[in-house]
Amino acid sequence: MTEKSAKVTTIGTFDGVHIGHQKILNQVVNLAEKYGYEPIVLTLFPHPRMVLYKDETIKMLNTIEERIAILKSHGISQVIVKEFTQEFANLSARDYVQNVLIDELNTKQVVIGYDHHFGKNRSANINDLRDFSKEFNFNIQEISAQDIKDVTISSTKIRNALNEGEVALANSFLGYNYFLHGQVVKGKGLGRKLEFPTANIEVDQKYKLIPKDGVYVVKSYRNNDSIYGMMNIGTNPTVEGKNRSIEVNFFDFNETIYGESFKIEFLKRLRDEHKFENIDALKSQLKNDKYNALKFISHLNA
Repeated sequence: MTEKSAKVTTIGTFDGVHIGHQKILNQVVNLAEKYGYEPIVLTLFPHPRMVLYKDETIKMLNTIEERIAILKSHGISQVIVKEFTQEFANLSARDYVQNVLIDELNTKQVVIGYDHHFGKNRSANINDLRDFSKEFNFNIQEISAQDIKDVTISSTKIRNALNEGEVALANSFLGYNYFLHGQVVKGKGLGRKLEFPTANIEVDQKYKLIPKDGVYVVKSYRNNDSIYGMMNIGTNPTVEGKNRSIEVNFFDFNETIYGESFKIEFLKRLRDEHKFENIDALKSQLKNDKYNALKFISHLNA
């Protein structure tokens, strides 16, 4: 049996993989290059609160698939996703270190924060990890308190910003445009009647954070081409809509795309969703929205 490659391992949720996380990933990749090890991330899914407390209100910045892709784009060779179960939660700290970090992963370097807790009831801390490092022969690189603070603050600020519709602020913390993945499904065809045909986007993962209701300038991709448009998130109150929906009017685009999946990036928020007096007033506003969106896009690409 071939020996497992030696690993530099960092452990965490890494939701958003924002600029604070990216500093940690750079440490991992640089250490791996220095020692000839493999840079990996160990993460848990679902979120422990979803399992232990059946909390379905948790909203995440990334789906697990999105998180893996972004982590790998920063030089991480493997993302080890451990399914968080009650059984895993009951693992003692020693069993976790020996069974997972050492036997399964062959970890030689751990990059971790001073406030990291692990093992049953999260009872072990970095001091316990230092003791285990002597027993199992691995090294620890501690992430600075300031970097940990940056990670915590950034995650909170990003969620708050998106919940307030402040996508530009969220994007500045992420270091990339916030995005979602969704499949185009049949809607009621109201957009076509308004002369603004829309693609109705269905996001399967209910835990994915959807920004505040309103109208946004968005960007997507198809066949390696960029497509711009405007997205409405909300209930369509002018036409007495009941359920929250995500609809995109792609500019200069008139193809049948039912069943296709798209990655859609948020670039700018234009306005809140409003209930207009009548359909004509709504159509007039949509024309104004498109004008403002195209103006923003032209400046973006100037």
